[in-house]
Amino acid sequence: MKIAGFVCVIALALSSCQWGSEKQKEVNDIFTDTVTYTDKVIHERAADCGNKPDSTCTVVKMHYPVFKGQPALNDSVKHKLLTVFMLSEKGDTSLTDLARHFLQDYTNFKKKDPRSEMFFELDTYVKIIQQDTSLISLEYGGYNFQGGAHGGSFTGYINWNPDTKKEIALKDILVNGYHNRLTAIADSIFRKNEKLSPTASLEADYFFENGKFALNQNYSITPLGIKFMYNQYEIKPYAAGQTELFIPYNVIRSLIRPGSVAAQYITSNAGI
Repeated sequence: MKIAGFVCVIALALSSCQWGSEKQKEVNDIFTDTVTYTDKVIHERAADCGNKPDSTCTVVKMHYPVFKGQPALNDSVKHKLLTVFMLSEKGDTSLTDLARHFLQDYTNFKKKDPRSEMFFELDTYVKIIQQDTSLISLEYGGYNFQGGAHGGSFTGYINWNPDTKKEIALKDILVNGYHNRLTAIADSIFRKNEKLSPTASLEADYFFENGKFALNQNYSITPLGIKFMYNQYEIKPYAAGQTELFIPYNVIRSLIRPGSVAAQYITSNAGI
């Protein structure tokens, strides 16, 4: 049995945080463990693996937490793993079904091309990033290869409210009408990260619709800000990989909804 802990991330980020001080104790009071979980692992190998190591044959690996007393969260975790690479087209309702069908697809491939040395790979996960009284933050994703020039990777997030037992949306932590202002701030940060001028065109090198910057719905709520993740092919070619965009709370303070999860982080950081 494991209990996720939040270990003074703010202290690592801000040099003024003093270890062992009374102020630090007060700041960390909100970051207490709330939900216990056990690790679950699914590890299946193709029939022709024999004594080969996992790295040289077709293998399915899934590693994820199962939370005690949180059936809705466990359902969300399972759904993310079932759909992360859109492999559950056969109507799989369990992860073991998904693993079995993946291995069957490989078997069918080998029957059509028995001389091929190619092997498939599915390696997915869900892991806890942090946990406190108002937020369970999870990362999910992995790697999938079923032939072709290359495989595909993905990183996504679940921001979970353990009290309401629902995912936390941006509208839950930001004030009404936030969208345009947040997008403008994110656009400015994106251009700075990409070393672009404020007026540079995004049409030639990026896949934004109509060449206009846009935020996606793949984000992680952290104690210091909101992290957005664009995956492969989403806004750039495959070779460019993933693009991370981090928006610190200190630049969107006026957009934070009072009493929200994000508001508590601003309050806790104020005295550091």
